[in-house]
Amino acid sequence: MKFSDLGLSAEIQRAIAEQGYDTPTPIQQQAIPVVLAGRDLMACAQTGTGKTAGFTLPILKLLQGKRARPRQPRVLVLTPTRELAMQVEESVRTYGKHLPTTSLAVFGGVGMNPQVQALARGVDILVATPGRLMDHMQQKTVDLSAVEILVLDEADRMLDMGFIRDIRKILAVMPKQKQSLLFSATFSDDIRELAQSFLHNPESVEVARRNTAAESVTQRVIHVDREQKRDLLVHLFQTHAWHQVLVFTRTKYGADALARKLDKAGIRAAALHGDKSQGARVRALNDFKDGKLTALVATDIAARGLDIDALPHVINFELPNMPEDYVHRIGRTGRAGMEGEALSLVCADERAYLRDIEKLIKRDLEKLTLPGFEPTVTTEVPPPKRGGGGQNAPRQGQQQPKQKQAQRSGGSGQPQSANRGRRQGGGKPQGGEQGTSAAKPGHRSGQRHH
Repeated sequence: MKFSDLGLSAEIQRAIAEQGYDTPTPIQQQAIPVVLAGRDLMACAQTGTGKTAGFTLPILKLLQGKRARPRQPRVLVLTPTRELAMQVEESVRTYGKHLPTTSLAVFGGVGMNPQVQALARGVDILVATPGRLMDHMQQKTVDLSAVEILVLDEADRMLDMGFIRDIRKILAVMPKQKQSLLFSATFSDDIRELAQSFLHNPESVEVARRNTAAESVTQRVIHVDREQKRDLLVHLFQTHAWHQVLVFTRTKYGADALARKLDKAGIRAAALHGDKSQGARVRALNDFKDGKLTALVATDIAARGLDIDALPHVINFELPNMPEDYVHRIGRTGRAGMEGEALSLVCADERAYLRDIEKLIKRDLEKLTLPGFEPTVTTEVPPPKRGGGGQNAPRQGQQQPKQKQAQRSGGSGQPQSANRGRRQGGGKPQGGEQGTSAAKPGHRSGQRHH
């Protein structure tokens, strides 16, 4: 199937071709006809599947040829983070470049006046985070009474971030007669309950099994003491030709400290988290995409929705306290048919988290040790209770006193397998191909698929 088979207009097909694409991804093949038919949609798709273009392309087509645009938005797209809001709006501009359609992204962390002025001039497609949209609603600077199409993007993350009340208030001021689209990485009970409250006889589309990790991602674990993690990470950067690595930490403080450590070791790095100004976040992300940074150290909330093509490596410097977040993290690599690697540095007090992850994804991850960085703490420490985690979660439990290690093995510095007590050679993280793209609708012509 080609984009030309999906009923999109010549102007939209021209914009797609200018980006070098001709073949839609599975989510696009399934979602675009449903949206063009005017049906409500409930779609389960991981990030990196091309889901953004799965709704922006048909929405642009639906807005063509309709009555002259009112001052009020005709389409509202809600996203959990400002980064995702910017990327969705960029996708609208990219594929609507030959159309008169206007768009705007509104989010917190920046002044409201420019947004107020843009809304007053009129906009067709409004992309917003729930908190900032509520601010505009309270100040009566936005009118949602003419919305024809509503999109909830990454609905699972919006619920995780506590936006459910805001979402319900926003839904209450919009017309009951509208087309509604919901996209989520998982179909939890909470998501299904939310969907039932505003979707009408929706078409259901699922392109990824529930809570599964991308099959194109090689997943490995390196066991190491907590206090050796930073030195181990620096060692890995220095001994491998890594050029673009997304590193996850559990806290904002940890992200800042790790970025400083890498920078001091000559590895260009920046931190990305909620306490950074919007300008700093945009600059860090753009520098990372452009190859000016080797490492981007991010918390889960800040990294949600990052769209980086052909990202070769994801490092879990600390495991998340919710196993579903592991799936979201490693989904940043191995996207759209590309291969990727996810490496997790796991200390004694994270082993319970690791078991939960393996149970969720229904597979045992390969365990490695690195000569010179073998863990000396062998007693598992119970992790902190769930629910108090997130970016500001306290450090995990204290480790037991180190047991003196009888013998440290030398070696070449490559990871060695620790599965079932056997050591195997290899395990060297493989390099990846670098590439960036602002908005990915589908597969490029001639792209190799796996």
